[in-house]
Amino acid sequence: MNAAAALLDAIQSMPVGYREGEVAACNGLVIEAYGPDARMGEVCELHSRDHGAPVLTQVIGFREGRVLLMPYGDTAGVAVGDRVRACGIELSVPVGPALLGRTIDAFGRPLDGGPPIQAEAQWPVRREPIEPLRRRDDNDVLETGVRVVDTLLTLGKGQRVGVFAGSGVGKSTLLGMLARHVRADVAVIGLIGERGREVGDFIAHALGPDGMRRAVVIAATSDQPALVRAHATHVAHAVAEYFRDQGNDVLLMVDSVTRFAMAQREIGLAAGEPPTSRGYPPSVFNALPRLTERGGAITGAGSISSIYSVLVEGDDMNEPVADHMRALLDGHIVLTREQANRGQWPAVDPLQSVSRWVGRLMTREERELATEVQRLFATYEASRDLIDMGAWQRGANATLDRAVEQVPALQALFRQAPGDSHDRDDGYTRLSALLASGEAA
Repeated sequence: MNAAAALLDAIQSMPVGYREGEVAACNGLVIEAYGPDARMGEVCELHSRDHGAPVLTQVIGFREGRVLLMPYGDTAGVAVGDRVRACGIELSVPVGPALLGRTIDAFGRPLDGGPPIQAEAQWPVRREPIEPLRRRDDNDVLETGVRVVDTLLTLGKGQRVGVFAGSGVGKSTLLGMLARHVRADVAVIGLIGERGREVGDFIAHALGPDGMRRAVVIAATSDQPALVRAHATHVAHAVAEYFRDQGNDVLLMVDSVTRFAMAQREIGLAAGEPPTSRGYPPSVFNALPRLTERGGAITGAGSISSIYSVLVEGDDMNEPVADHMRALLDGHIVLTREQANRGQWPAVDPLQSVSRWVGRLMTREERELATEVQRLFATYEASRDLIDMGAWQRGANATLDRAVEQVPALQALFRQAPGDSHDRDDGYTRLSALLASGEAA
C-alpha cells in the first residue's frame, strides 16, 4: 500500500507539459529568448541543434518581454530559434562525508580523477543567512597555528575575517597555512577565479596531504563563465553549512571574494544594471552581505569560521570591494608589500590589521602583551626614516630606544615558515619572556 501511494504521488508530481521558449538573440554574455514562462534564478536547458547535450542556463532578468539567460557552459553554435526549456529547479550540490579529501567543481563533479561523489543528500546551494537570534554567542578561541595571528589578532569560532593583500605578497601561502594548521574539524576551500595551475599548486604545496585529509576544495578557474564562478562561491558556503549542521566546527575559506564580486559585476552589467563605483552594479554590494552572513555559530549546531581573501587592486585598500568587506567582517588581516620586501613572512602588518573579537577572547594579560607589541611597532615605524639614516641617538626617547632594541626580535618571533605550526600558549610565553628581557635591560 505504501509503495502504491508513493508511486501515485510520483505520477501526480510529474509535469504534464513543458514550459518552452526559443532563442531570439545572443548579445555578448546574455542569451535573449521568447519564453519560457520562468522565474528569476530558475535553471533552464538550452537545446542547440549543434550541441549533443543541452547547456544549462539561468534566468538573470527580463527585458522588453524577453527572458535573459546566462549560460553555465560554452554556447558556441547557438542559433536563433533554438529551444529553451524551463527545468523548474534550482541547483543543488551533493554532500556527505565522502566529500572530505576531494576536489570538486561548481556542480559537485570530481576534478581529482577520483570516483563520483557518494552523496548522502542534495543540499540547496542558496540558503537564507542565519537569523540574528539563532547565532550562538560564545568565546571559543579558534587556534590557527600562525603565531602572529594567534597572539596579536586572536580569532574566535564563528568569526568572519578578511585577508587583504595585493598580488604576490603571500596571500595564498597564508591561506594554506591557516587551512593546514587550524584547530577545526573540517576545512572547506573555495578557489574562485584562480588560474588552473594555481589550483594544483595550492592543493599540493600550500595545503599539503595533511591539510587535504579533512578538506573539501571547490574550484572554478578564471576561464570558466562568470555564472560558474559565482555559483562555485555559493556551493562552498552550502558545503560548509552541511558540515556545520552535522555539529562540526568548519573553517570556510574563499579565495578570492574579489573575483566573486567581479563575476557578479559581469552578470549584473550583462543584465542591464547601471554601473556605479568602478563599474560595480548595485547587485554586487547586495550579494556580499548575503554571502558573509551565512557564516557564524548556531545554537544547537556547529560553527562556520569564514576567511575571505580580498585581492586589493593596485594595493589600494580603499577600492570598493575592500572598503565594503571591511565594514561587513569581524576583522581584517592586512598583508603589505613592504613587509614582504623586508623578508617578513607571513607579511602581516600588525598596525593595519585588527580582530574585533579580541576584547572577548583574550585574557587581560594577553591583551596587555598584544597592546605593548603594537605600541613598539608603531613607535618604530614612526621613526623608521631616522633609524635608517642613522639619526637615532640612544637616550633621547626611552620608548624609541626599547623599540629599536626589541622590534627586530619581535619580527623574528613572528616570522614563520609555511610548514611550521605553533601553539598559542607557547607564543604568549615567548612573547612575555622577550618583552620582560627588554624591560630588565
